[in-house]
Amino acid sequence: MKKWMSIIAAVLLGFITLIPGQAFAAPKAINEKLGVPIVVYGANLSESEKEMIREVLRVDEEQEVDEIIVSGQDLVKYISNSNPNARMYSSAKITREEDGKGLTVSIVTPENITEVTSEMYANAMLTAGLEDAMVEVAAPKPVTGHSALVGIYKAYEVKTGETLDIERTDVANEELYVATELADNTNISDEQVAQLLTEIKKQIAEIDPQTREEVEQIVTDQLSKLQIELSDADRQMLIDLMDRIRQLDIDFSKWADQLSNISSKIEEKFGNLLHDEGFWEKVKNFFSKLIETISSWFSSSEEQEAN
Repeated sequence: MKKWMSIIAAVLLGFITLIPGQAFAAPKAINEKLGVPIVVYGANLSESEKEMIREVLRVDEEQEVDEIIVSGQDLVKYISNSNPNARMYSSAKITREEDGKGLTVSIVTPENITEVTSEMYANAMLTAGLEDAMVEVAAPKPVTGHSALVGIYKAYEVKTGETLDIERTDVANEELYVATELADNTNISDEQVAQLLTEIKKQIAEIDPQTREEVEQIVTDQLSKLQIELSDADRQMLIDLMDRIRQLDIDFSKWADQLSNISSKIEEKFGNLLHDEGFWEKVKNFFSKLIETISSWFSSSEEQEAN
């Protein structure tokens, strides 16, 4: 029995060495320069739903967090013509990053955020004036995901002490609306919609168009480049949005780098393990060898008994 217990212990130890050391990771150090993460909860979460959000956002892994609530009253503050009685369920954890790190957005409950993608959030956040942050979004039940953006705005203001430009947050909300409408109305994927918005905004940042006609040309060029066809109504909706973005008080010289970071940094931290074929190949090979080894033990044992 002791021999078998030793073998099992050795097997488990061998498997553990293949897994990144998260289970025994040291507690995260508090960033005294940028501050602790902020967790923002939708005001209409029940206590059990709030606890579920705390779990999926891994709040207990942080030594300290600031926690705030986002409500319909916040919706009215950041987005014009909003409903102050809107029910808010989407939640998020926001961690500030060093200048130049860009935006990293991860949806940790993708089954419950039904309309807004990581790329859509990142694009809208940049339009609103948010930069250099890691954001994780979650919801306890299927929701569109729009209210999470309002919570991110509120958390960002609390975290930085800065006041966001309400015109920019309003345009960012329009961008989120346009993105989800295009995804619903056309035969292009969410990813293609996000790519289209990002590429158009890159061109706006580089060219700095001065007229609506120039914006329209940028939109036309990018639709052609990406081989995307839109109805006249959807095309005009996109041009209207981009013309509003052109007129915002934005430092376009900083925009290009932030936009370039969006695509490469989405799920950089949270998606690597799941998509790391090399890691899972090691796991598969380990168990294949393990089965072969155990089979050989029993074969040897049977041979000895036969002798």
